[in-house]
Amino acid sequence: MLPFDLDALVARALAEDVGSGDVTTRWTVPPGMAGVAEIRAKAPVVVAGLGPARRVFEAVDPGLDLEIEVADGAARAPGERVLTVRGSLASILTAERTALNFLGRLSGVATLTRRFVEAVGGTSARVIDTRKTTPGWRELEKAAVRAGGGTNHRMGLHDMVLVKENHIAAAGGVREAIAGVRANNTRGLEVEIEVRSLDELEVALDLGVERVLLDNMSPDLLREAVQRARARSASPPLLEASGNVDLDTIADVAASGVDLISVGALTHSAPVADLSLRVVEGGGVGSPSA
Repeated sequence: MLPFDLDALVARALAEDVGSGDVTTRWTVPPGMAGVAEIRAKAPVVVAGLGPARRVFEAVDPGLDLEIEVADGAARAPGERVLTVRGSLASILTAERTALNFLGRLSGVATLTRRFVEAVGGTSARVIDTRKTTPGWRELEKAAVRAGGGTNHRMGLHDMVLVKENHIAAAGGVREAIAGVRANNTRGLEVEIEVRSLDELEVALDLGVERVLLDNMSPDLLREAVQRARARSASPPLLEASGNVDLDTIADVAASGVDLISVGALTHSAPVADLSLRVVEGGGVGSPSA
């Protein structure tokens, strides 16, 4: 895993939102006013992104006191509290949107992942993510996938070999591509190769790679691929199904017996989770005149 600087990402996010200063809060909230605010779910959600949200509040004001009610991966029903923050009301309001952006985006990934994981319940298939992530957010989004019960594929181009159609064409064929990998793979990285037909699968099985990606195959073809791989060896490669997988189709894909199902939608199409921050103490909130 490459170094990841969460503080730098939070600083960029705050610079983008706050800029030279939160003029609305500065001009409406009396100096020194203290308050208490809560972040609650407004719809069913699997929580993720609590670490980045905490960093946002701490970056805006180290004096804020956070009480985090749950851990990443916890499910929350509408109305249930996720965290409470106490301290300068101005600081809370300045940090609000950036903290919610991290929480909403990452909880959305975790929530969608949980739905896919539940859809393959009762099978041995694992739901895995892809590299279709928001630039600069990959580590956070892959952590959110884990929070939702999914499994991470490779982090990037550096930690696993995945030989795909364009690599095969450039190398001059499947065998040539794998030969090139084996001649240079001094780190012993895991090797996966993409195949689009049962004939290509047979070639991949002959080459003894650790993983085979079965690209855009129907459930019937996937079942045949699984049967062939297991008939060839007591220790066949891991078989990964990929392409055209959604919540309507994933159960049939999982029933084929594949080991892994990669779903790009976990990160590229997850809706933002519905969470909100409300001030519950401070100013006129809760007073007789409020």
